[in-house]
Amino acid sequence: MNDHATDPATEAFVAHRDLLFTVAYEMLGSAADAEDVLQEAWLRWVKVDLEQVRDQRSYLVRIATRQALNRLRTLKRRKEAYVGPWLPEPLLTAPDVAEDVELSENLSLALMFILETLSPTERAVFVLREVFDIGYDDIAAAIDKTPAAARQIAHRARRHVDARRPRTPVSQEEARAASDSFQQALVTGDLQGLLDVLAPDVVFVSDGGGLKLAALRPVVGADKVLRYMAGSVAKAGGAFTSEPTTVNGNPGLVLRLDGVIDGVLAFRVENARVAGLYYVRNPEKLTRVESETPLTSR
Repeated sequence: MNDHATDPATEAFVAHRDLLFTVAYEMLGSAADAEDVLQEAWLRWVKVDLEQVRDQRSYLVRIATRQALNRLRTLKRRKEAYVGPWLPEPLLTAPDVAEDVELSENLSLALMFILETLSPTERAVFVLREVFDIGYDDIAAAIDKTPAAARQIAHRARRHVDARRPRTPVSQEEARAASDSFQQALVTGDLQGLLDVLAPDVVFVSDGGGLKLAALRPVVGADKVLRYMAGSVAKAGGAFTSEPTTVNGNPGLVLRLDGVIDGVLAFRVENARVAGLYYVRNPEKLTRVESETPLTSR
């Protein structure tokens, strides 16, 4: 026998690790918390009798969901004391995430910001059903409800999310074109160019977490957003540069002040214009924007 052979429990966990991380991150919006969930899931998984497990993927997702749900309830209390809006931690992602249209849409900061308005159970059900296509029986087992109750929660959560997200999906090409136009206007200081690319009712949400200056409420309207951004740049008093990146499978920008990362900007695009800007400045949320995080829905 090969001394280096991996035991079946480890093999199964490693095979599904990226999926479990993605499930936990989509529920929590925090990579550090998702990693903690994986640790907790592993400790429970190694105690399971594998001979009693029919579907290892579903069972592992169930364990991870339960741990994420526990953490989500704790996180909700923490977020209530958070200074200003709470945005998800942006992740630098590989091209394969952007190529998966459904996954990139569900992982976008814009959609994850909407998910913050759901209850922990609603968010868990929405994520499992809409993002990972998990069956209602498995969802019910993960949240300790009946399949009928899980179905009702899914319907309620979907209705809530659909009322707040764009009705028309945007292609990667359209999103990239809008973000490129925004960046070009930003770099050249072309205020008219910025006005042209921003939707009239654009929403700007910034997250400084009390550690960096940020708007305490969303700023709404192209003129107000431009004024806020211009004022912020003037207060910063340094040299701003921007570089295109892929954040959560979608086009974004990394902004640097005097060469140091100041924040990550993500976009929501509708009708070829920028309808939402999500700027994460909290330094505690900027640790994963320079190396790729593998994410998957499979």
